[in-house]
Amino acid sequence: MKIVYYTDQVYLHGGIEKVLAQKLNYFSSFSNYELHLVTTEHKRKPYCYPISNIVLHHDLEINYDRSKSYFNSVNFKKVPKHIKRLKAKLDEINPDVLIVCNYAFDFYFIPFISSGIKTIKEFHSSRYYYIKELPKASVFKKLLYRINNWIENKYSHIVILNADEKKYYNSKHLEVIPNSIYKVKQKTEINRVKYIIAAGRIAPVKQFDHLIKVWSLIAKNFPDWQVHIYGGGDILLSKKLDKLIKKQEVPNIYLKGETDELSTKMQQASIYALTSATECFPMVLLESLACGLPIISYNCPHGPSNIIKNGEDGILVEPDNIHAFSQELAKLIKNEELRLKMSKSALNNMKRFDEKIIMQQWLNLFNK
Repeated sequence: MKIVYYTDQVYLHGGIEKVLAQKLNYFSSFSNYELHLVTTEHKRKPYCYPISNIVLHHDLEINYDRSKSYFNSVNFKKVPKHIKRLKAKLDEINPDVLIVCNYAFDFYFIPFISSGIKTIKEFHSSRYYYIKELPKASVFKKLLYRINNWIENKYSHIVILNADEKKYYNSKHLEVIPNSIYKVKQKTEINRVKYIIAAGRIAPVKQFDHLIKVWSLIAKNFPDWQVHIYGGGDILLSKKLDKLIKKQEVPNIYLKGETDELSTKMQQASIYALTSATECFPMVLLESLACGLPIISYNCPHGPSNIIKNGEDGILVEPDNIHAFSQELAKLIKNEELRLKMSKSALNNMKRFDEKIIMQQWLNLFNK
């Protein structure tokens, strides 16, 4: 069976890139699969996560300007070239299955240039706020929503990450397959330090400013604790977050940038904190569980509640309630016994997301 995974790039750190690399590496062990990775703008850079050399990589070199809309003339004029190159590459490979990982302009034309290929579209983000704001949206946005629904039904299957998202889709061929986690090799002795860790791309949806404000409320009570935020992305937002830390004079909180050793950092830390506005199925929470790291998270739509067992391996807090988050975080910092109990539960509860269990669902879909 020939399988093509299709995305924009795999050189930037992110959840989609990590999940994609994991899937490619897992399926590379199957001798009956011929794996291809097709990108639009990888720019000949090294992979951000290791990918098996069995995978055949093809970059179309479309190179959209990501600082502008796809409808901007700079990008829109590249669409004919994109269509031509992608169709030619699909004709060359002649895959049985095409899996579209990211959400970009090509979402709209892929079903029409992939005749004879089973097409699977993955969605990695929540539609909660998009649907919530739709009644007040512009006529254009409402029209675009109708077009999206029409296009989605042109794909052989739509794959979403949790059952809570099903109500936001009208596809007749909807599949729920969560992200998986491979078992993290635990150190013989874990000496956790008094660090609270958070990670993700620097983007407004992650609301790292909330974490800074949370810590500002309780930092003076825990002078021997630190907060480390890992991730890259929006440079201007990073500067704003740094200014917020300095303006509010928040001690012991640091923007640490990107890291290739997140699991190691998690095994060293004592608490993982997530303050996102919305999450569909965040890999960082799976990684936290696999590292036996207690979690405190906003109960934002819709991912955390599908991963965290509240009171067992983590604590769910009312979304955007900075004060409540700070109170629960303070309780967790004070209670080492609870953290140890949650750590043991995390290692046990993560088994339901074991790579073999989740990947079997993908194998079943491929074999349909």
